[in-house]
Amino acid sequence: MAGVSTKEIKNRIKSMESTRQITKAMEMVASSKLRRAQAQVLNSRPYFEILYSTINDIVDSNRDFSSVYLTKRPVKKTAFVVIAGDRGLAGGYNSNILKLCHSQMEGKDCVVLPVGKKAVDFFRTRKMELMTETYNEAEDITIGDCFSIAKSLCKQYKAGQIDEIFIGYTNFVSVLSQTPATLRLLPLLRQDTGREGAVSQDMVYEPDSVEVFDAIIPEYLGGVIYGALCESRAAEQAARRTAMDSATKNADDMIADLSLKFNRARQAAITQEITEIVAGS
Repeated sequence: MAGVSTKEIKNRIKSMESTRQITKAMEMVASSKLRRAQAQVLNSRPYFEILYSTINDIVDSNRDFSSVYLTKRPVKKTAFVVIAGDRGLAGGYNSNILKLCHSQMEGKDCVVLPVGKKAVDFFRTRKMELMTETYNEAEDITIGDCFSIAKSLCKQYKAGQIDEIFIGYTNFVSVLSQTPATLRLLPLLRQDTGREGAVSQDMVYEPDSVEVFDAIIPEYLGGVIYGALCESRAAEQAARRTAMDSATKNADDMIADLSLKFNRARQAAITQEITEIVAGS
């Protein structure tokens, strides 16, 4: 800080104090949103778990039936649903999931359904084929939108326009840990239960299990997409809270360092003035 006047140091201190106020406010907002996001994660899990158990029950108790959703075929076109945020200042939240999904798309003929402004901008910049840009505001996506996405994907899958579907999202582990992940949506893989000809216990499906299975798959995918969206929202707010907390602490450290240098510079100026007065007298 040699050669810098006390006025310049004082201006820098004011600038850092303003920055600190912003980062502290953003940390508090993220903390508030995180509590709501965590509640959404907990509330979305029972619906998904019931559908998942029903699907497994049908598959395990009917080993001889076939469905288009269970049939693995040669992959010509792959679809990725990628969930990212609408804004930055959230540490590595956006870059981690986008880099993971982009790396898994290499060497494949892919179409992307991006959710969130950052995802739309990322894949548009890289000239990737986009299924739609309708969902460019992740914060405004509702559960109804998730079911609309699921029905659209299932329709294209049944028509043979896409051969496999993945979803990329960020798993909320804890406030301090968020893990980017991808999950296969279609085709579904049979679970190896180790039981030949397993029979469902007192479970009757009308009109039959195959039709019930095909009918609930879009609902199941909608639940998975909504659950992934809730996980990603919670992870984003946790990452933003951590990043803003770190930025606030860094601002405090810089203010303390600048204040020390300001006091030293002022003391040096006073000493210089006294020395000049004594020398002149």
